[in-house]
Amino acid sequence: MSLVEKQANSPKVFLAPLAGITDLPFRNLVLEFGADRVVSEMVATYDAVQQRPSAQARRALGIGSARTAIQIAGKDAPLMAKAAAICESSGAEIIDINMGCPAKKVTNGYAGSALMRDLQGAKGIISAVRAAVSVPVTLKMRLGWDADSLNAPELARIAEGEGVSLVTVHGRTRSQFYKGHADWSQIGLVKRAVAIPVIANGDITDIAAAQQALRQSNADGIMIGRGAQGRPWLLDQVRCALKGRPPNPAPMGWARLALVKRHYNAIVGFYDEPIGTRMARKHLSWYMDALPTPKVLRHAILTETVPSRVLELIDNLPWQAARVAA
Repeated sequence: MSLVEKQANSPKVFLAPLAGITDLPFRNLVLEFGADRVVSEMVATYDAVQQRPSAQARRALGIGSARTAIQIAGKDAPLMAKAAAICESSGAEIIDINMGCPAKKVTNGYAGSALMRDLQGAKGIISAVRAAVSVPVTLKMRLGWDADSLNAPELARIAEGEGVSLVTVHGRTRSQFYKGHADWSQIGLVKRAVAIPVIANGDITDIAAAQQALRQSNADGIMIGRGAQGRPWLLDQVRCALKGRPPNPAPMGWARLALVKRHYNAIVGFYDEPIGTRMARKHLSWYMDALPTPKVLRHAILTETVPSRVLELIDNLPWQAARVAA
């Protein structure tokens, strides 16, 4: 096999959907650095059908629509189908169905990972969504509801039978939420159960974890979530390593400052004030976690409400000579 063929067949690297984080400004940055696919924040079906501004913002497409999946969540098959059709008509080229969210406000409504306790209901939703759109449909799930119901292989087989083109599995049960460690070997059971691609997710925060997750799961790729917070370049570094190339270095010094300022401006511009200034704080905090930041300056940046002043404060971050790997 030639080097070109080997790289073409290398495992895929996806950005996970993260509520309040994987918005359009962040997805655009990750795509600029390099990712095989990014996934939007979860869009509730009722909000999508009602054309609420919040849902429209979550499904907004940026620089890489062909590499962007819009994720929808709900329990009602006809509403899910309508939401999927609306997303497709808005330009979505991939629809992802959420059957993995563990949040109580989602599972109490019998959506998200609660559907892993109702495989017939899950099948009905998948079938309805698949019939409503012409674009590829993917599915995200967990290992099961709890340790006594590890039914991810069964749900994956159902999804494959209904025409789903790819499944992503978070290596925890719903009952675990985000406690303990993701069990990548259990994802391997899903991989053996279906012929469609399987993506491994959970606790993949660096190159070593990505390589270990692939070894244990034999998956076709990995999905990175919280590990990318404050590190939009991480997916590109992982992709390089999995292709057998040296990872591109993270931006440092003035390049890091310029990136942070550009990301901040994109957030403020996308949401407008004052929402944008509030939404940006978590990202600024993660960027400052990685490199030396005086406490007084950090506090000033995270409490300032005037965007122009925030940008001035960012210029004072002492990162020019920092050599911390991030």
